[in-house]
Amino acid sequence: MTDATTNNITQAAAGEARFGDYILLLKPRVMSLVVFTALVGLVIAPGPIDPMIGFTAILFIALGAGASGALNMWYDADIDQVMARTARRPVPAGRVAPTEALSLGLWLSAISVAMLGLATNLMAAALLAFTIFFYAVVYTIWLKRATPQNIVIGGAAGAFPPMIGWVAATGAISIEAVLLFGLIFMWTPPHFWALALFMKSDYHRAKVPMLTVTHGRAETRRQILIYTILLVPVALGLAITPVAGPAYLTAALILNAIFLHGAWQIWRRDEATAEADGYAVEKRVFRFSLTYLFLHFGALLADAALRALGLWG
Repeated sequence: MTDATTNNITQAAAGEARFGDYILLLKPRVMSLVVFTALVGLVIAPGPIDPMIGFTAILFIALGAGASGALNMWYDADIDQVMARTARRPVPAGRVAPTEALSLGLWLSAISVAMLGLATNLMAAALLAFTIFFYAVVYTIWLKRATPQNIVIGGAAGAFPPMIGWVAATGAISIEAVLLFGLIFMWTPPHFWALALFMKSDYHRAKVPMLTVTHGRAETRRQILIYTILLVPVALGLAITPVAGPAYLTAALILNAIFLHGAWQIWRRDEATAEADGYAVEKRVFRFSLTYLFLHFGALLADAALRALGLWG
């Protein structure tokens, strides 16, 4: 973040912040996805877990996600100011000073990691600490402005929560936890690149080297198809592990067929057609990608419920 931007935002923020602005600093939409996937990882892990410990684990994983969001908003305030999608965030809009966002992010990071370690185990706390560091430093500060592979590598930060939930419950990493990580990791590039196709001008103005900016939309379309093809075996591979059952297998077969078809549609479109219809297909695939991930994890919960009721497994 440039000094001029910091000064302008700091001056504008004096006395204007409300409680809701501090909540927005934590990126509640992203946090909700983190909470859900971490909860699934914790619930489907083998062996019982005390409900209070489980609640505490999810609470501090959520706070860790919020800490990452606050640190991201602190550092990215300058580019958020010039992007239509992010200009109204609390720091670029001048309602919260950058130093406040930084302080909140650092305090929440320390609290969430320490408390998760006390409530569950040190491995879960270490994974949470690494996730916060990876998102705030490796992705936000280093990769995002340095390489068009920012989303590919940076996607690891969003893929850790179900693994953290699993480790909080079991104290160990297993193949199931790795596949839960892999599902989100491989999903992230086609999800964000679908968004980047119709938001290219935002990234161009902000000078963020998103793939659409550095290599063009045609290459981005090709990469979306490639990563979606690579995603399918990871998603289906999870179906043959003990944590998955008939609900997950059914959902995975249907959802991956739909997602793969959408990626193929994106790949074969030319820019004139896409621009003429307002990137309708790209927007539809982007919206579906959110449903795709939610329903995969929801199906794992459904199978866990079937198992608990003695209806399967």
